[in-house]
Amino acid sequence: MNALKKAVNIFAPAAEKSEDGRDKWSSRPAFVLAAMGGAVGLGNLLRYPSIVFNNNGLQWFIPYFIALFFLGIPVLLLEISIGQAYRGGCIIAYDHINMRTKGVGLAVIFNGYVVTTYYVPILCFVMNYFRNSFTSPLPWTGRGSDFYMDDVVANVDPIPGSYNDDGSVASYVNYPGTAIVPETAGWAAFIFFVVWLCMFKGVGLTGRVVYFTMGIPIVTVIVLIGRAGALPNAIDGIKLYMGVWYVHNEKLAGPKIWQEALGQIFFSIGVGFGYFTSYASYNSEYANAVQDALIIGCSNSLFEIFAAFAVFGVVGFLGRRPDPENPLSSFQVGFLTYPEAVVQMPGANFWAVLFFFTLMLLGISSSFALLESIVTMITDSPMGKKVSRPIISTVAVIITFLLSLMYCTEFGFYLLDAVDTWINYLALFFVVWCEVVSVTMIYRYKDVVNQVGLPAFLVFNGGYVGAQIFGLAIAHATDIPGAGAGFAFGLFFMCLAISLFVARTPDSIAPRFWGGNVFLNRMWWLCFYSGNQLTRDLNVHVAVGNNWAIPMLWAPILRFISAPILAIVFSFAYPAFHPKRNDPTHIFGFAISHLVMVFVVGVLVVPKSLDVFVPETHREIRDIPTIPNVTIGTTQGEESMENGEMDGSYSPGQNVMSTEK
Repeated sequence: MNALKKAVNIFAPAAEKSEDGRDKWSSRPAFVLAAMGGAVGLGNLLRYPSIVFNNNGLQWFIPYFIALFFLGIPVLLLEISIGQAYRGGCIIAYDHINMRTKGVGLAVIFNGYVVTTYYVPILCFVMNYFRNSFTSPLPWTGRGSDFYMDDVVANVDPIPGSYNDDGSVASYVNYPGTAIVPETAGWAAFIFFVVWLCMFKGVGLTGRVVYFTMGIPIVTVIVLIGRAGALPNAIDGIKLYMGVWYVHNEKLAGPKIWQEALGQIFFSIGVGFGYFTSYASYNSEYANAVQDALIIGCSNSLFEIFAAFAVFGVVGFLGRRPDPENPLSSFQVGFLTYPEAVVQMPGANFWAVLFFFTLMLLGISSSFALLESIVTMITDSPMGKKVSRPIISTVAVIITFLLSLMYCTEFGFYLLDAVDTWINYLALFFVVWCEVVSVTMIYRYKDVVNQVGLPAFLVFNGGYVGAQIFGLAIAHATDIPGAGAGFAFGLFFMCLAISLFVARTPDSIAPRFWGGNVFLNRMWWLCFYSGNQLTRDLNVHVAVGNNWAIPMLWAPILRFISAPILAIVFSFAYPAFHPKRNDPTHIFGFAISHLVMVFVVGVLVVPKSLDVFVPETHREIRDIPTIPNVTIGTTQGEESMENGEMDGSYSPGQNVMSTEK
């Protein structure tokens, strides 16, 4: 027995401990690779090329890079910073933002967990192809579509529903097949076992595994790119990717390319699913979070931009061209287009094995990252601390496997597609919008009320949120985007003007030129204080020594650029449901996606409802006193420097407070 324990400890070592007793990563590269493993997945190798193909031309990169630097990286920096600074998973982190925003943390975890339940069944399709890649000739030769739908997915075709002349539902879509597909369920059990092996002991084990699950795919992708580039006519596909610029392209003037660029950045980086906050909580409290966020965000984009050459080389080889009537989907890239090309290559079996092995590794690293959010939530809780990490991981994996079986049925493919649609296009954008608004509007709001008064605070923020809600409602109701935008801007600036006039004059002066005028002073407190103070408070942890500081523009970008764009994209979800309202799978996906709203609003109303997941030590320090313009260290207060002037610093447990001059 001792020999067995020693063997287990060699393979799965216990995690090292931070000064506060929390598990920590063995090294900075281990954290970065684990975070990249969550970010880099099937979406990078399959979804990204399909979207670029449908929006071919270099003009694609304009909305793509705008989305990366104004949405993806700022939100990524938020999730990493609060996890690292507040030393806990999503619920604990958002409990420190405000005790009423814990529901946002739970909603983030819910997103990631639901994705885990259907992400693994997608990997089951990959493993089915992987198994068949050892058969010669390849079994999908000459029957790619039939092999995929009949042999791999193996779902029974649904019976279409219908609508009455008045638009009401006459009959619902019927799914006659309900049995479990044996091979899909079997692969699901195997994959969840591998996921368990990668995470059951915590970051000590995961920090080792990621060197393999991320290192090997980088090598295999380079090999696949070399093979694709050597195919006949590969240059034609690469020209579609990087060699065309449509000067008078109408796509940039329309919403579709912008929506898809934003969606790709969110889906590929993985913000809004919880694992960045969970993983970052195992960092050193004073790690370089800003630099880590830039490395992870930029590396994720570089990987998918680089890996897409492997697909576009195949596109040129097959002679494919974009067709607006038949857009390419990510499933087609992975299970139809690339397998079709592999059949025509010398050494077809080798290239098939290599391709699907790469997909498997990328999917595995994303799967255990997604599951980590809920495991961290439980292990951080007072009740979870009484149970060992392996037991919690084992129970979580078993329950998740059982839930995933609904996607392993003869209607599971259609259910998977529906749930994926609404989690990603409705729940994800709503939750990330809540993340952004909570940290830039609710964080330390008592300071704002103390300085300008409650009426001014309510009028301004009512206008800020109302402008987004009613502006988008008018835009969709009238089908005139300009009308909605005009109303939104009008309402916002009207509420801003009213709030400036009803506000009290703050007795704590705003920094720099904002403090030189009474109205500018009030405006700074209403518009920028919460985000600015969060930046300063987080910099106590992330900007120590030579670490990069969170820039002061970060919070304004989140509040006035990221949040409105997220609201706009979120608003497209409801019109998209209307034509699907007679499909039970879409009704199910649409319904469970709204649970995130129940979590957010429920905890907003009953803030202590999730205290069961918050340790007593964290509850003691979450109630920040009303101390305007004082920098707060969550677990250790220290002086912070801003523009060469010494700011005050408050540490929980200390009675000494100093204010900004």
